Amino acid sequence: MNKQTYSIGDASKKTGVSLKKLRSWESRYIPEPERIVCGERSYRRYTQDQIYLIIKIKEYQDMGFLLPVAVKKANEDISRQEPKAE
Repeated sequence: MNKQTYSIGDASKKTGVSLKKLRSWESRYIPEPERIVCGERSYRRYTQDQIYLIIKIKEYQDMGFLLPVAVKKANEDISRQEPKAE
């Protein structure tokens, strides 16, 4: 089963975060998106989980938190929402 993924342009539109900022956040603040290779080019594909994380980070930044703190808080929020294994 294929999961829905989004191009960097779609991710930018869905999150309100610029293309430049998304590229700079990769691997430092968010997991690197999957790359689809087509010929000599590769295209980023973001998962719904990555989109959600980016939205949460932006929400915290909009509240005035610095990026490293916003990332930490967003990851904590997501960790709290994950179902607990019994």
